Amino acid sequence: MKRFAQYVKNAYFELVQKVTWPSWSQLTNSAVVVMIASLLFAVVILAMDLVFENVMKTIYSLLY
Repeated sequence: MKRFAQYVKNAYFELVQKVTWPSWSQLTNSAVVVMIASLLFAVVILAMDLVFENVMKTIYSLLY
C-alpha cells in the first residue's frame, strides 16, 4: 500500500510540475486540425465506397 501511495504522489507531481499543458489557442488549433483531417478521411472513404459499389453493380449486371 505504501508503494501505491508513493506512485500516486509521484504521478501527481509529474502532472503538476513536469507536464507542459497546451495553451487554449494551441488546443483549439489542434482540435480544428483533427476535425478537418477526420472530415477528409470520411470523404475519401465515402468516395472509395461509392466507387466499389458501382464496380460491383457493374460486375453483377454483366454476370446475371
